[in-house]
Amino acid sequence: MRLMSAVTFTLLSVVICCSLTEKPPNASNPNIIIMLMDDMGWGDLGVFGQPSKETPNLDAMAAQGMLLPNFYTANPLCSPSRAALLTGRLPVRNGFYTTNGHARNAYTPQEIVGGISKDEILLPQMLKKKGYVSKIVGKWHLGHRPQYLPLKNGFDEWFGAPNCHFGPFNDGVRPNIPVYNNSEMLGRYYEEFAINRKTGESNLTQIYLMEGLDFILRQTKDRQPFFLYWAPDATHAPVYASKRFLGKSQRGRYGDAVMELDYSVGQILSWLRTFGIENNTFVFFTSDNGAALMSGPKEGGSNGPFLCGKETTFEGGMREPAIAWWPGHIKEGSGVNFCPGQEVPNVTTHEQKEHTQQPIIFHLGRDPGEKFPISVLTKEYQDVLSMISPIVEQHKKTMVPGIPQLNMCDMAVMNWAPAGCEKLGKCLKAPKSEPWKCDWPH
Repeated sequence: MRLMSAVTFTLLSVVICCSLTEKPPNASNPNIIIMLMDDMGWGDLGVFGQPSKETPNLDAMAAQGMLLPNFYTANPLCSPSRAALLTGRLPVRNGFYTTNGHARNAYTPQEIVGGISKDEILLPQMLKKKGYVSKIVGKWHLGHRPQYLPLKNGFDEWFGAPNCHFGPFNDGVRPNIPVYNNSEMLGRYYEEFAINRKTGESNLTQIYLMEGLDFILRQTKDRQPFFLYWAPDATHAPVYASKRFLGKSQRGRYGDAVMELDYSVGQILSWLRTFGIENNTFVFFTSDNGAALMSGPKEGGSNGPFLCGKETTFEGGMREPAIAWWPGHIKEGSGVNFCPGQEVPNVTTHEQKEHTQQPIIFHLGRDPGEKFPISVLTKEYQDVLSMISPIVEQHKKTMVPGIPQLNMCDMAVMNWAPAGCEKLGKCLKAPKSEPWKCDWPH
């Protein structure tokens, strides 16, 4: 049985509530920084036992703040997870799911027609009412058509891309992904924003770091409370790192990317101390989903002792590294070590099996690797089932599904002619619209 840590849920709720409630005239709302990694696993941090110990800044952040070993994402795939993070609602409620196939994951590739619904209220929209200035740096992934982009959904600034950095593509068949500065594109991945697929060299993480530091500087000078959503994607295959970090890790190119992200986290925290605003800035570090084991061994991370990874609802896909940092407010936390588990026969199958009437239940305290399902014949199983069944039924009874946004695909809606392409001479001709039901094998 998986239960989100009560302290985790309470912590996040209290921080947002503190940011939005009325304060005395001389008090200021805390700044908020969410650092969301891409496909980084629970086992990629030294503080969680990664033997190479190549994340000194994140390990120090955990020592100075609170380590959350039982933090869960809402979905083991990028787009639904990110939609849930920014709306505070499960993907089935906010529309980031598909009905094209039973129990399939779906996301937002270039050909997706849908995106985040206008009926959803995103975190930056809430914060704007309290005077916050919000910026997203990096990957958006909640829809790439104009009505779905960040500045249409509460963010004041954006530097990054609407989709993953897949490519390079042939412009006549599929365009390379654009990189935006606010509402207009600056160029495209593999063109103006180089990623060398052979060597893995790219300066994107450094660019994203500079964008984040500049935003913090400007808002601090203006004495403006800010929300920075820093979402680099270097650990998503094809992984990349700048020349300074390539070849430095014992873990190969993926480790190089992790080391550069760790360095960047250290730079951002140091920047806060430089301006003396660390006691007024809440920082939360996590990942969108578990490590992509299918990209291993060279371009995938580690989920530690946990079973499977990205695209699965086992612990390896759902449990994420998480650290909360707020000097003077969050007491220095603690960590938990877990013993490794193994493959589970008849559980980790490739066929979809129905377990609604007789769910598979694990005791994560003594079996974190989900290796030994509790026998349905035991009193322990019956006691747990009787406890969780009413909760499940109440959830189903009150569930109001959102309109699914991830059902339809169309090559004509890809990034052929983003705003600003005219100035750059980078507009491409779109093919005829021929929508189809997306196929989701995930």
